[in-house]
Amino acid sequence: MNSSPLREVIRAQKQGDARGITSICSANSFVLEAALTQARVNGWPLLIESTCNQVNQFGGYTGWTPAQFVAYLKELAKGQSFPFDQIIIGGDHLGPSPWQDEPSAAAMEKAKTLVRDCVKAGYTKIHLDASMKCADDDTGRPLDTRVSAARAAELAWVAEKTCSERPPGSEPLQLVIGTEVPLPGGAQEQEERVDVTATSDVAETIEESKEAFLKKGLDSAWQRVIAVVVQPGVEYGDASLFEYTRAQAAGLARFIEGRDGLVYEAHSTDYQSVKALRQLVEDHFAILKVGPALTFALREGIYGLASIEEELLAGKRATEASRVPEALEEAMLANPSFWQKYYQGDARALHLARKYSFSDRSRYYWPVPEVHFALSRLLQNLGDQPLPLTLLSQYLPVQYGRIRSGAVSNNPRSILLDKVRSVLSDYAYACGYW
Repeated sequence: MNSSPLREVIRAQKQGDARGITSICSANSFVLEAALTQARVNGWPLLIESTCNQVNQFGGYTGWTPAQFVAYLKELAKGQSFPFDQIIIGGDHLGPSPWQDEPSAAAMEKAKTLVRDCVKAGYTKIHLDASMKCADDDTGRPLDTRVSAARAAELAWVAEKTCSERPPGSEPLQLVIGTEVPLPGGAQEQEERVDVTATSDVAETIEESKEAFLKKGLDSAWQRVIAVVVQPGVEYGDASLFEYTRAQAAGLARFIEGRDGLVYEAHSTDYQSVKALRQLVEDHFAILKVGPALTFALREGIYGLASIEEELLAGKRATEASRVPEALEEAMLANPSFWQKYYQGDARALHLARKYSFSDRSRYYWPVPEVHFALSRLLQNLGDQPLPLTLLSQYLPVQYGRIRSGAVSNNPRSILLDKVRSVLSDYAYACGYW
């Protein structure tokens, strides 16, 4: 096998070395800039992924096709003097999910186009997920796992064919199967517990996927399946968190030890403690996905800076305040499609959720022109001069301490990047890069 960073993680895991890799699921420029910096500091492999809803041939909610997303990452890496060839680009939940309201044949054709476009653009880690029902599937029962495995194999065939058309020497694909996760973005309802995936279900996923691959002549592709997505018992919702409980996942952890070349991929690891993250990696959940926790931290930093701005501009009529929180709220109310089904309660509860929810649905609204303008005005109003330590202590106490120690520069942009890196540093430690 090749010596790609993903394969190195798996090789280390199988040799008893608790190594992992963080999968950063975000298109936010602050988040990605912080990730590039963190990767440079820690010397860790950088894995950045886009979901099927975020980036697809129709633009997704970011407005980017796979080729445009890759071009954006190239430009960002160039601006940070980061070698682009050291970034692993992945596609998450690639399948018919965005087109579930269409008949399966039509939805799968669109999914195949998405997979083709991703591989052609340079994605090298592909999570195949055809587990969702389409419009003509039986609504009275769960989708047959053999059907979803067969559909995933169809997508794998497209991925392999497209990969074979790339220039000689191109990085081979690494594939991920399984889908034992809730809807992207966190749980939609308050839950009392999160069930850990049963080992029998994992075994079924592996065996049925392997059978479907081999039926399509994808023997070599099966050898490059590196991980299975499972639920280790971690989750977050509007205001709830479910911490990893090692004892509950012990059987699941032991099961994968007997499977050569395979580890687990854990989604929704956002907001887990650094201890829990490290235990996940030690228990073979070697690929840790994180997204909302990063933009949640960024939003905290922006709100802190907005409070400092308010104090500094009090009584100064010559400078117009940015009103970032208000601009964000107005944008969310004008287009509730990204948060409405995730938040419950009366008007006050919804207002608080829009601002502070762990699900962080506000992350979809930073590109809205009015919100983007407000954030730009905030940074302009605060300027490049050092912010008052007294106000930093009040509104951003962690960054205040890091500024005092010399670890962070005292300017708004550095403060926001440090907010994101404070989350990423926990993942760096958990994955063994500290």
